[in-house]
Amino acid sequence: MELLSKIDGPADLKKLSLEELPTLAEEIRQAIISTVSATGGHLATNLGAVELTVAMHYVFDSPRDKFVWDVSHQVYAHKLLTGRRDAFGTIRQYGGLAGFTKRSESEHDSIGAGHASTSISSALGLAAARDVAGEDNHVVAVIGDGSLTGGLAYEGLNNAGSAKKDLLVILNDNTWSISKNVGAISRYLTNIQTDDRFNRLRREVWELTGRFKRRELIRGAISRIEHSVNALLVPGILFQKLGYRYFGPIDGHDLPLLIRTLERIKNIHGPLLLHVGTVKGKGYEPAEGDPTRYHGIGKFDKVTGKPKSSGVTLPAYTKVFGETMVELGKKDKRVVAITAAMAGGTGLDKFAEELPDQFVDVGIAEGHANCLAAGLAAGGSRPYVVVYSTFMQRAYDQMIHDIALQKLPVVICMDRGGLVGEDGPTHHGVFDIAFCSTVPDLTVAVPKDGNELRAMLHHTIDHEPEGPVAMRYPRAAVPTKMQSAIEPIEWGRWEELTPGGDVAILAVGTMVHTALKAAEQLRRQGIDPWIINARFVKPMDMSMLRRVADSSRAIVTAEEGCLSGGFGQAVGAWLMNEGYRGKFDALAIPDRFVTHGARAQLLKDIGLDAEGMAESVAHLVSGGHDDGDDEHHSFLHRLIFRRNGGTKRRRRHAVTQEAEG
Repeated sequence: MELLSKIDGPADLKKLSLEELPTLAEEIRQAIISTVSATGGHLATNLGAVELTVAMHYVFDSPRDKFVWDVSHQVYAHKLLTGRRDAFGTIRQYGGLAGFTKRSESEHDSIGAGHASTSISSALGLAAARDVAGEDNHVVAVIGDGSLTGGLAYEGLNNAGSAKKDLLVILNDNTWSISKNVGAISRYLTNIQTDDRFNRLRREVWELTGRFKRRELIRGAISRIEHSVNALLVPGILFQKLGYRYFGPIDGHDLPLLIRTLERIKNIHGPLLLHVGTVKGKGYEPAEGDPTRYHGIGKFDKVTGKPKSSGVTLPAYTKVFGETMVELGKKDKRVVAITAAMAGGTGLDKFAEELPDQFVDVGIAEGHANCLAAGLAAGGSRPYVVVYSTFMQRAYDQMIHDIALQKLPVVICMDRGGLVGEDGPTHHGVFDIAFCSTVPDLTVAVPKDGNELRAMLHHTIDHEPEGPVAMRYPRAAVPTKMQSAIEPIEWGRWEELTPGGDVAILAVGTMVHTALKAAEQLRRQGIDPWIINARFVKPMDMSMLRRVADSSRAIVTAEEGCLSGGFGQAVGAWLMNEGYRGKFDALAIPDRFVTHGARAQLLKDIGLDAEGMAESVAHLVSGGHDDGDDEHHSFLHRLIFRRNGGTKRRRRHAVTQEAEG
């Protein structure tokens, strides 16, 4: 790493000769492979963007010039070149570098991101702000072909093209998103790269003109003609019609060509689009051969490429879900599984392979996925929309307007519900319980383990509950062994897991087994809690809730979701309205963005581990807030106190995390 060790910022990069840059690129690539093999992270995408990143920093002047990276899962080389080399080994680790761009982390991160298709809109905003301020810096947006399957990208393209501001959009075309791209846009862009007529004409003309003495002058004229021919022979005309000057496609791994092209176009006024072709996983054979698997990967052996054992023997919820979907699809041909470029990540790859006629990948278009599901349901199919919780946020209107309002039988399946760990706040699925709970006629179900997830899914086919269903489950291994038999589930009813007592814990999803562990600690303190699996968040099991309110002097809710608008606040509002005189506490994710790190560590920080839950329950029962004798006042105080950060231990962690941010 002789060259990389000398780079403490973009200014150091510019001191290198053009001949040294390929060696630097290889050193960066090896640094990425070594680090990701030890920490896990996004590999294939980062390997494919190395040369492009080097060229951008060599030609432009960050941070004065602004780079906006779509999704920003390809910024590892960018971080290595912008003063974060020594901390690079901490990427995605607790207290370390974020895995995505983060404005508070570096002045070189103009815009933070983690979701797709946002870069062009954000870049246009930066360009508009520049013009208002009377400045003259460059703004560059880097977007992948996969992100161009999202509608937001076209809203940005359309607006930026008509606004006529100085803006460069670099289309990084590797023909993959997370799962292999689908649809007309992907085929359209791939055809540009592989069009024999265009490439043959370009090559032959260039070779011919090289024989003349005044070849540079002639080639300059030919280059101008080339753009006209380009518009006739390749679909770059699409971008030109949107108001862009289109350049490319060029080889995204040819550093001299990249640098020469960027130098030539950077001072051309107006909206520009440079189309570069790259190889996802470039330079690392396992990743080149299987870019889907190496898109986001855990720790692995960098020599063999094989994943390292996590030591977990139980299957992940995602695997259980995927296998169950195959069971449903084979049981009922009306079942259609829909995902938004996340077949592998959501466990639907096996479904797609075995039941291709019942599978749809819409690309990065969550809103469309839900509208499509509404149409399928209206036509008699049984659609299941399967997306990460954090991405389902983008389809809130379709959940309301297209599905729930018409009471259509769509099952919305949200993987990664709760804290996801190292990917951090852009990917934590903490808002789904709250936003789904606001939608009328939508049943919100949260299974406590893999067996209950499987039972709920089968129930949606066997008994066809009226109206839509939203179901969420975590990025984690199931907590109990899977059974072969499917136990029937009493739809809409909660489940008592321990005998009734005067202290009740209403636990949701992942918090059920945490509550059972907390109960063991509480019993040693003389508190025997009544553990209830509140598996249906909406509508709530009112008969059970009334029993709890009548029998318990203290009630605690626990959920791995945001406090504001969540299950706990709904229970608290009902109890207050009913005149409940006991004590109440809502354990949830506080009203702030949680940092990145191991999921267990993050849960501990916010008091949602067994120890923290036991502490909160014991504190509530002991009356540790000195609220006086008015227990109704105590109930109100607990709601306000929890909203502002929880127990003293949790408040302390909140301050620590905010300081880190």
